[in-house]
Order: sequence, then C-alpha cells, then structure tokens
Amino acid sequence: MSELLKNIDARTKLAGTNKLEILLFFLGVDPRTGQRETYGINVFKVREVMRTPKITAAPDMPSSVEGMVSLRGALVPVIDLAKYSGIPVDTPREIMIVTEYNGHTQGFLVEGVDTILRLDWSKMRVPPEMLMAQTGGLVTAVTELEDNRLVMMMDVEKVLSETTATENDLVFRSVVAVDRPDLTVFYCDDSSVARKQIQRTLDTMGVKGFSAVNGRQMWDEMEKVASYAKTNGKSPSSIINLILTDIEMPEMDGYILTKKIKSDPRFANIPVIMHSSLSGMSNQKLGQSVGVDEYVPKFEPQRLSETLARRLGVVGADSVAKT
Repeated sequence: MSELLKNIDARTKLAGTNKLEILLFFLGVDPRTGQRETYGINVFKVREVMRTPKITAAPDMPSSVEGMVSLRGALVPVIDLAKYSGIPVDTPREIMIVTEYNGHTQGFLVEGVDTILRLDWSKMRVPPEMLMAQTGGLVTAVTELEDNRLVMMMDVEKVLSETTATENDLVFRSVVAVDRPDLTVFYCDDSSVARKQIQRTLDTMGVKGFSAVNGRQMWDEMEKVASYAKTNGKSPSSIINLILTDIEMPEMDGYILTKKIKSDPRFANIPVIMHSSLSGMSNQKLGQSVGVDEYVPKFEPQRLSETLARRLGVVGADSVAKT
C-alpha cells in the first residue's frame, strides 16, 4: 500500500481537472445491518498506511480516542473511526491510516483498506438529507462504483474537531473585528464543521456571510447574483466582496470553481481565497496555478480574519475582537 502513496507529483496534476484520488477503507461489519460499508478518504491527506502499532492509552480522552503512538519520534493521537461513528463492530482494527491536516498528524484505526481509485468530483454527490441527518453530517459525499458499491466520504474535519477540541471560545478571541455589515463574503465548504467556524469568524468580524455546500452550488448562486446585478445596473463585485472556497467538495471542487470565476469577466476584481486542510506547499501552488489570490489553512480563525480584512481592504483591520 505504501507504494500506492508515493507518487504525489502525479497526483498534483489532478488540480483543475475536477478529479481526485481516494483510498477506500472498511470499518467492519455492522451487526445491525450485516453489511460492511465502504468509506473513502482523499489520498492527499494520507501520509502512510501501516499495521496498527502498540497504542499507549491516555487518561481523560474521548471514548473514540484509543491513545497515542510514537512515529519516528513524534507522538500521534489515534482515533478509532468505528467507535466514533457509533458502529458496534467487534472485528480488530489492525490497520492504521496516518493522515495530515493543517500540519497535524493523527492515526485512524480501520478494519482494512481496499485500493486507491481515481474519480471525478462531478460523480460525487451531496448525500440525501436523510443520510446526513442519520450520520450527524459525518458523510459529506457519496458515489457509486462500477461494482455497484456505494462509497461514503467521511467529514474527517468533523471527526478531528470533536475528538481534539480544535474549536473553542479561546481561538476566536483574537479574531479581527471590523464591523462592516455592508461587506459580504461568499464561502463554500462541504464540511458542516468548517462552515460553522467560517460563519462564526465572519460574525465576530462583523461581516456578512453567505454559504454553499460545494462549488457547484456556489457557482449557481454567483450566476444569480450576476443576473441580478446586470438587471439593476450594478457590478457583481458590489454584491460579492470576496469568495472563500474549500478544495475538496462534491460535484465541483475549489480548483474548478476558482478557474471559472477567474476566467469570467463578470467577476473581475473579486478576490478568491482558498481555505483548506490540505496544508502542503504543493496544494498552495496548485491553488495559485488556477488563479487563487491567497491560501489560508483551516481551523485558524485569527489568521483567516486577518487575511479577509486585508483582502477586503478594510481600514483599521488591525483591531481585535473583544470577548
């Protein structure tokens, strides 16, 4: 499996093609249904796949956090995805997927891995509302394989937020406050956790926000804004002051969305900020190649607010939110 993860350079060429590569994995047979479901995770976020090493338990951790392991001298928290998902499997989780988000490394225990598939984001669909409600928003996209299996993409950001306390009141204390409700930021992200954090950042800043769950929905809304602006003799940039987009999203990813915006003269002068947990320099360069104006890592509200204030051209953007 490690050989499958080596050729990152080849995968960087997927940017701007609306394609992705996912590692398929299993959590075990759910005794409630008798089925072994298939899940997926973006290969860009996978550092390695290995046999589960000896785990050292730690006190006062969430029940789904098994403990920690030492990988090349670094302590890495280990999360049992079956426990987190509430799936009462009794098979051993002998495989650990080591992932990296925003420069933070963690291990996910799974029953096993299958293969790596190259897919088109346009084939990834937003889950039905019933499934989203049933899983608490844990599944962000679903696609059907040629063998009729359904693959569910997990909202790993939600998992990390709820197991590592990435969001709390303290991280919002240094958010830049600009008090400009006349400014509007359009943002899109398939993660409910990320959307909530973005909106809280904008609320704390005093800036309006409009959300979409993927690039396709965002583009449709921008088309509506452009039509409205034309009818009323306005410029779309007088309505949309800034676009904030995730990279990984079903139907249309952030790269394609950015290319469409930057190639459309109607949306000239609207800055596009890429906001993602894909924190490698290669991903930032890919964003620049499609016209992104700037890149901001997720789960850093202060840095996000500083970037937004600067790009919005807000005077006095060095002020700090009072809590």
